[in-house]
Amino acid sequence: MPAATDERAPGFAGQVVGPIFSGRTWLAMVYLITGVVTGTFSFTVVVTGLALGVGLMPLAVLGLPVVAGTLVLCSRLGSWERGRASLMLGYDIASPVWKSSPAGERRRRIRTVWSDASRWRQAAAAFVALPISVVNFTIAVSWWSVALALVALPAYNGDLPRGGADLFGWVVRGDPALAAAVAAGLFLLVQAPHVTVGLAHAQASVDRMLLGPSPRSLAARVGELEQSRSRIMTAAETERRRIERDLHDGAQARLVSLAMELGRARARFDDDPEGAKVLLDQAHEESKAALAELRSLVRGVHPPVLSDRGLDAALSGLAAMCPVPVTVEVEMAARPSSTVEAVAYFVVAESLTNVAKHSGATRATVVVRSEGRLLRVFVRDDGRGGADPGGAGLAGLADRAQAVEGRLIVSSPLGGPTIIEVQLPCEP
Repeated sequence: MPAATDERAPGFAGQVVGPIFSGRTWLAMVYLITGVVTGTFSFTVVVTGLALGVGLMPLAVLGLPVVAGTLVLCSRLGSWERGRASLMLGYDIASPVWKSSPAGERRRRIRTVWSDASRWRQAAAAFVALPISVVNFTIAVSWWSVALALVALPAYNGDLPRGGADLFGWVVRGDPALAAAVAAGLFLLVQAPHVTVGLAHAQASVDRMLLGPSPRSLAARVGELEQSRSRIMTAAETERRRIERDLHDGAQARLVSLAMELGRARARFDDDPEGAKVLLDQAHEESKAALAELRSLVRGVHPPVLSDRGLDAALSGLAAMCPVPVTVEVEMAARPSSTVEAVAYFVVAESLTNVAKHSGATRATVVVRSEGRLLRVFVRDDGRGGADPGGAGLAGLADRAQAVEGRLIVSSPLGGPTIIEVQLPCEP
């Protein structure tokens, strides 16, 4: 039994004293200290920007963009705060769900920013960051200061002006009072790490409520993903049946015909060499046609060139096979993931197929460029227009884009031109 007591004693002492020197405690303190700095900057930005925007509101042309720019900047500051909480506290805060910003004129984009509740919540977080961080920092520093001052009180108590520390009207004199003060200081010192970490996590909890996705947006996003998953499963089943049909009615039928031609040639080889030669020539042409159909089928699923040489080469191959002249421009800082590449390729492939079949266009353009964390793909044609975004084909493309957190935008007025844009997330 005594041996067991000796083994437990160091563990108990470590549990009491260890948090004082723990890296977790001092990272939380650094989080509170830097929170005052970042909170001051965020508060200045949001107050100055919104005040200036409201002041210029009589001149709506100036006031609306200033407020919208402030909201966007607050969103960037919110991203910084989420990273700071993750780095110092291991406190992961999910990014909010932004309202989709439409392509087109500037007024529509500004209106979208204004109507996005998530961006206003980011502005609210920037506004309250300073008072919350100042209060938490003050409590934490005061707690540590009082605890250390009481623990060290015997070293300087007799040199104080009144002959002892004045604690709310009670002057500490004598050994019993000093012992009580030191005991109180030790208690506060032991609790200081827990108070510091608690304050830091309380501040991070406020950030999570304001900087993270709202419950309503999360519920809406879950609903969208469920609907998208259902549509993608339906589209995948339709695609599987199409592949089976193409194999059965196309390549398989040609292979059967090829086997029959070879059988007839073999039967005539001895009696009618010239006739057998004609049948062999027909079989040769049939084999080339079957091979072309198989290649076309494979290319429609996932072409090998896409995996081997990337999106630029794969789209150039599509353009070369399209009966409508197509210009391809690809500008990417880095190659995206294979999933994003596949979605981009499929969107372009289906779009060019529609251009060739339905648009009556004389030329088309495919533009791919990366913008930060976004890959944007444009397919433009000079056809008659009138494409229906709710149609089965374009709806299927939208579902594929949504499956990777992307979005499809269709602009197709009557008379043209038709512009199909897909925005896909990717690493810069």
